[in-house]
Amino acid sequence: MLSPDTLDTDRALHIAGRWQTGRAGRFDVVDPATGEFLAAVANGAAEDATAAVDAASAAAASWAATPPRERSDVLRRAYELMHRDHDALTRLITAENGKSLADARAEVTYAAEFFRWFAEEAVRAEGRYSTAPAGGARTLVTYRPVGVAALVTPWNFPAAMATRKIGPALAAGCTVVLKPAAETPLTALAITRLLAEAGVPDGVVNLVPTDDAAAVVGTWMDDSRVRKLSFTGSTRVGRLLLHQAADRVVNTSMELGGNAPFIVTADADLDAAVEAAVVAKFRGGGQACVSANRFYVHADVAEEFTARLGKEVEALRVGPASDSGNQIGPLISAQAVADITALIDDALARGARVAARSEVPDGPGFFLAPTVLTDVPADARVVREEIFGPVAPVVTWRDEGELLRAVNDTEMGLAAYVFAGELQRAVDLAEHVDAGMVGINRGVISDPSAPFGGTKQSGLGREGSHEGLHEFTETQYLSLAW
Repeated sequence: MLSPDTLDTDRALHIAGRWQTGRAGRFDVVDPATGEFLAAVANGAAEDATAAVDAASAAAASWAATPPRERSDVLRRAYELMHRDHDALTRLITAENGKSLADARAEVTYAAEFFRWFAEEAVRAEGRYSTAPAGGARTLVTYRPVGVAALVTPWNFPAAMATRKIGPALAAGCTVVLKPAAETPLTALAITRLLAEAGVPDGVVNLVPTDDAAAVVGTWMDDSRVRKLSFTGSTRVGRLLLHQAADRVVNTSMELGGNAPFIVTADADLDAAVEAAVVAKFRGGGQACVSANRFYVHADVAEEFTARLGKEVEALRVGPASDSGNQIGPLISAQAVADITALIDDALARGARVAARSEVPDGPGFFLAPTVLTDVPADARVVREEIFGPVAPVVTWRDEGELLRAVNDTEMGLAAYVFAGELQRAVDLAEHVDAGMVGINRGVISDPSAPFGGTKQSGLGREGSHEGLHEFTETQYLSLAW
């Protein structure tokens, strides 16, 4: 049974097929539902980061030469093993991340799908053969693995963010070095164990947990053998990594922050819109980059929409995942609670009102009441900044031109949601929103078969779908004399 007690967290680094201690000692992982100590995890240092690249580099040629069917079979076995250990992985996520049992179960299912999807993509070898327009030559285009890939994942989806990167990297023939978030390293440790059990050769997947991300990731960025960086996290950190990547012109994929608008037109199906709003805003406590952040509701239906949403929010059960009836867990840290409370206070100081609020349990833990705000002014921080918590600010609108200017007046462009009764109008609105992904009359947009990613400062590249595989390849063409 997977648990913090059975994972041997003293030897949490996985390098060249061996579980090892870290040169920087250990760091503590805290249960956000209680604020109490959960586990002490081996702490990787710069020297461990270099050793991980040594192992990945040594295994790279062999793994790249492994037939696609064999790579596919390994990923398929990893998918099956994740479902075998579904309950244990669920409990592990709730322990270190705090999300509800329902949300954690859904994440494990979603995470496993990336292994299945890229098991199928691994054998879809692509290429192109054509005649040069001027004649006298043929062009043969192929795709080859980019090389050693550094993967850096966040705490909010500790399973899915790992598999969404590991799956395409292995399918493409790359070896990887992985640094999970310091808040949630245990799930990555468990998935690495399952990959080894699935038959991943030594050195192909190397794990370096650490509480000093700058030392580990900085070492990888300075290593000429690392040719790919895939990062999911804040825009602030993404900018810093892009500066580092520029020094060696490293191939990068960046999935950064979001500020997703949720648009409701006057003719929208309010039952569907409210149901989707609860999912898009409050799943995982609102701690997702694609969470609905700003609710733009037409003035004709704003009062009714807000009342219905408020009723749903007041009924949400907040508490630790140890009670399976709880729907919303804690935030990841006390600092997160303080930051989001400051956003609420700023909005209230500018004239916003609390329209609805759920109850939170007495006692320990980093809990924040799911909240609906109304009469929110456009200059409130809660509208301008990514919330990353269970707060829904409602802004009213009448003029579509002014709506779109407000919606697009942000440096972010990851996700958006549009609810309208007439599909043609919904699509037209969606096409005018600066976002890489738009949910039309639905509150869930993530799918392994779809290209996940954003525009503007929400990132570069795409994860999932066929595009996700190409993020880990380089294009080569051969010009053949004919």
